[in-house]
Amino acid sequence: MLDDIQVDDAVLALRPDFAVLVMTARDLRNGPTDERSRAWLAEASAATVQTEKIDAWKDAYRAFGAKPQRTRPSVDALTRRMPLPEINQVVDAYNSISVKHALPIGGEDLDRYSGPARLVRASGDEASEEALGTPGPGEVIWRDDIGVTCRRWNWRQVVRTRLTEETTNAIFLLERLEPMSLVELKQAGEELADLLSELSPQVRIASRLISGGK
Repeated sequence: MLDDIQVDDAVLALRPDFAVLVMTARDLRNGPTDERSRAWLAEASAATVQTEKIDAWKDAYRAFGAKPQRTRPSVDALTRRMPLPEINQVVDAYNSISVKHALPIGGEDLDRYSGPARLVRASGDEASEEALGTPGPGEVIWRDDIGVTCRRWNWRQVVRTRLTEETTNAIFLLERLEPMSLVELKQAGEELADLLSELSPQVRIASRLISGGK
């Protein structure tokens, strides 16, 4: 999966500063929120919101015609839900890193994918779950061979690939725009890997940075 993930040139033309750190985590053990993951959420909830990074994502949404006040970038929506909601241990882990670094992170069940993840600008006829609606032409979406996996860049993911307590293999998409540096993006990835390893000492993590069409 890692080597086949693509970011379309049309997305990079829209935001040349975009980069995504893709991580796969195999042999995970997930479970309900516990005291450990609750502490991660509490620490992240106490952090100062880094509005300049979130504002960059709002600008990116406007660039493809979305209204960020109506469909908010994922990290913007999270920071408006303090204290952070308890979902499950793995989701709590990546949500805490997301808020700490003001970094949109998507976490999905790798076994629910059909083919590799691709970040593209929609043609407008992609298959999508009814609750999310069909993306408009030019909208930035994540997709696989079946159809949409996340609409409006990182606004909302489909139910099909959602991380659950039964998930054992996951993919994480850590999405960066300036002013976040690539150094901080890498650091956020390392912090997420540490939390996942704490939850699942046997986990096998691999990663790949995609930027500038590479």
